[in-house]
Amino acid sequence: MQLAVIILNWNAAADTIECVRRFSGWNQAQPVIWVVDNASGDSSAEAIARECPQVHLLRNSTNLGYAGGNNRAIVEALAAGDAPLLLLNNDAHIAETDVMTMLDTLAARPEVGIVGPLMFDGDRPDKLLAAGGQNIVWHLTSHLAGPPAGEPVYPVDYIPGTVMLVRAEVFRRVGLLDEAYFFTGETPDFCYRAKLQGYLSVVESRARASHTVSRSSKLRRTLYVYYIIRNRFLFLRKHYRRHFWLFGFWTLYCLALTVKLQFSGQSPTAKATWLGLADGWQGRFGGQNERVLAACSGQPPPVLQAGQSGQRP
Repeated sequence: MQLAVIILNWNAAADTIECVRRFSGWNQAQPVIWVVDNASGDSSAEAIARECPQVHLLRNSTNLGYAGGNNRAIVEALAAGDAPLLLLNNDAHIAETDVMTMLDTLAARPEVGIVGPLMFDGDRPDKLLAAGGQNIVWHLTSHLAGPPAGEPVYPVDYIPGTVMLVRAEVFRRVGLLDEAYFFTGETPDFCYRAKLQGYLSVVESRARASHTVSRSSKLRRTLYVYYIIRNRFLFLRKHYRRHFWLFGFWTLYCLALTVKLQFSGQSPTAKATWLGLADGWQGRFGGQNERVLAACSGQPPPVLQAGQSGQRP
């Protein structure tokens, strides 16, 4: 069975090369691998081209974020055929048997458009990170803490983009990931739009994957907080415009959180929260890496070849 695999890279060639090499022993699925380099400032692209000549390597001149980076490869993969698409972080791992289980679910259930596995911590294999996702404006914590009892395949509001398997026809009908999010929020948005077109998002609990979240820990107090806060307002603007009380709730929540963080000595995170709230209200979307990092550090904006949020948290 053919499978299009899409992997983003930003200055992490070693992770990406290791991720690609894990596919070498597969014999049931036939992965065609697309690697998108999100304008790395080092020699990542050259190293990947040298060590992984079998992949389709796409080089971006600027960091297009998670959404834009994936979109470039999605367009190429769709032009090549109708194989399901597996979006995969380069610091995530999933075995062939688990992918085959997810592919079997797609084949058996035509109403399902998007499938994800149970996600565990790569550093602590017994720690469940997510059992799917729930609506990001109805819940403070959007990752499900555990699978429900009963059926091994269950519907969710969205599949986290760390490991996400999608029918080709879903992208053709629903469209690509919304690049206004830049990073975080785009897969909840995509799954929401897919549901409006009649496609379910489900977790296949018999499939497991791991994600080494410690690799991106340094930016979780600033950039990740900023985009998570801001992009909730983008989601509200797109899908809940008439729910004024939801705008009010999230505004009050962010204000209270900003004050709490400031008084607890977490000034950079407080600034990131405030900026996310302000930009969400003002409609300032897309990539804001340099500006946010500068505001949170109190230093002039760094000169970056690419922002560091081109991958999933």
